[in-house]
Amino acid sequence: MLNIIKNMEKDTACFALEGRLDTVTAPLLESELKEALPSLSVLTLDFAKLEYISSAGLRVLLSAHKAMAGHGSMKLIHVNETVMEIFEVTGFSEILTIE
Repeated sequence: MLNIIKNMEKDTACFALEGRLDTVTAPLLESELKEALPSLSVLTLDFAKLEYISSAGLRVLLSAHKAMAGHGSMKLIHVNETVMEIFEVTGFSEILTIE
């Protein structure tokens, strides 16, 4: 299960993710991002309550990162140790902006 709490203001958005970002839930995030990205210049993903991320979730993050690179920035905040370990093992910690 994944809950997405969106806070959008003009061309800036923060998506707080709660739960698991996996094969079942990744399409939900992908759909929400596809709708929002064209109008954004700053995207923040808050992972404070994200428990797990799978390769399907990583793919969605990579797609969003590529889309934002053309016209804005994307960063991840409040990444816990479990998710950060996945980012480090996969090399995503070198690609994504993580604060």
